[in-house]
Amino acid sequence: MRKFISLPFYIKLACILISIVILGYLARIGDTIIVPLILGILFAMLLTPMSTLLEKKLRFPRTLAGIVCIVLFFGGLATGLYLLASQLSMLQEDWPAFKHQILDGVEVVQDWVNHQFGIQYNEQMNLLNKTASKSVDSGTLILGTALMSLSSIAIFLVFTFLYTFFILIYRGHIVRFLLYLNAKEDHPVVLEIVAEVQYVVKRYLIGLLLQMLIVTTLVYIALAIIGVKYSLLLAIITGVFNVLPYIGIFSSMFIVALITFATSTFSHVLFVFVAMSIIHMIDSNVIVPKVVGSKVKINSLFAMMAIVCGELIWGISGMFLAIPLLAIVKIVMDRVDELKPWGFLLGEEKVEK
Repeated sequence: MRKFISLPFYIKLACILISIVILGYLARIGDTIIVPLILGILFAMLLTPMSTLLEKKLRFPRTLAGIVCIVLFFGGLATGLYLLASQLSMLQEDWPAFKHQILDGVEVVQDWVNHQFGIQYNEQMNLLNKTASKSVDSGTLILGTALMSLSSIAIFLVFTFLYTFFILIYRGHIVRFLLYLNAKEDHPVVLEIVAEVQYVVKRYLIGLLLQMLIVTTLVYIALAIIGVKYSLLLAIITGVFNVLPYIGIFSSMFIVALITFATSTFSHVLFVFVAMSIIHMIDSNVIVPKVVGSKVKINSLFAMMAIVCGELIWGISGMFLAIPLLAIVKIVMDRVDELKPWGFLLGEEKVEK
């Protein structure tokens, strides 16, 4: 019989904190490998039912089924990005009007600053010139950073594509590996965890896609009624940004208001703020609980904490990955006796009727 050593609480706490710090540091320095790998795992879980269907119903070899699933999935993403880029190119037509509107807005701000603080126009222009000069001096650095970012994004997409394909191909091998790591009497629990993780991830990602579609449709209808130019483009931007919890809607609201101000009147900007605020309330109180929130039973406190930690470690990618990773952690905790209290803490509060 195996005997376990009982350690004092402060030693356990120290070991846990040290482990968290080490894991966080490794996750931070290894983001180039870890983030595409996690995305590949999530996408592979999403595509597993399609691959299984092709293998069983159409008798496709697993490799061919994986190729078909990957091509269809990433082809759909590429098509969406192409449509978004084509819509963005249309903004070039209104660039002169955009510039003129911004200059008029600057003049209004200058008048207000002169009236409120007594700062003359020439002093304001000198300050603007100094700022512009500093911006030009740092232009080379900004350009180099942008090029590095583009190359990093390309590498990120390639790794995500490859990870998704190989995990989809070797998914059975990976499950057998997990079974080998555990005793035979624990195999049913391991298979149950794998099945539920796949279910939760699949439903969560599908819920996000449905949320994106619904929000895009609502924003498009609202902007079309208001009479905002490029309603479809701005609706797509809002739907994409809305995937980022809590901050996405406010970022998209700022972008939509800015473009509306450049192509329309100030009254339209106010209507845009009101319409998008209403859509945000509908999204938060109806769409998310019914479409997304019901698939991942995580309470809002720890969801927010996970999003903040994800942003600190992996940036925007971490904000997207925070909720599904936390859901996976909760599934594992709920099935390990020693961790069940922590799984209960992460879950939603049950209201007694």
